Amino acid sequence: MYESKNNNPETDHLFKAILELKSMEECYRFFDDLCTIREVAAMAQRLEVAKLLRQKVTFNAIAEKTGASTATIARVNKCLVYGADGYQRILDRLDEKTAPGWAD
Repeated sequence: MYESKNNNPETDHLFKAILELKSMEECYRFFDDLCTIREVAAMAQRLEVAKLLRQKVTFNAIAEKTGASTATIARVNKCLVYGADGYQRILDRLDEKTAPGWAD
């Protein structure tokens, strides 16, 4: 079993709450209350950076497309290469759901 550095009862409660979200609207409502606009934008930007890195897009092109700093891009790249496999897992699942034949 994976042991996170973030593992504590409060984080467990947060993640259990996130797993209870049932729709895109519920996600927007919860994250609008939980996070600032910048915090949500930063998380979304990192996920987009991870997607582009997996597509072998260059750091400069990613910076231009997303507005992410090269430090952020490098940090996300480090997570893709040496991290907990979180980006890889979720991007694989998102890719599966956008494959031909998948229905919402």
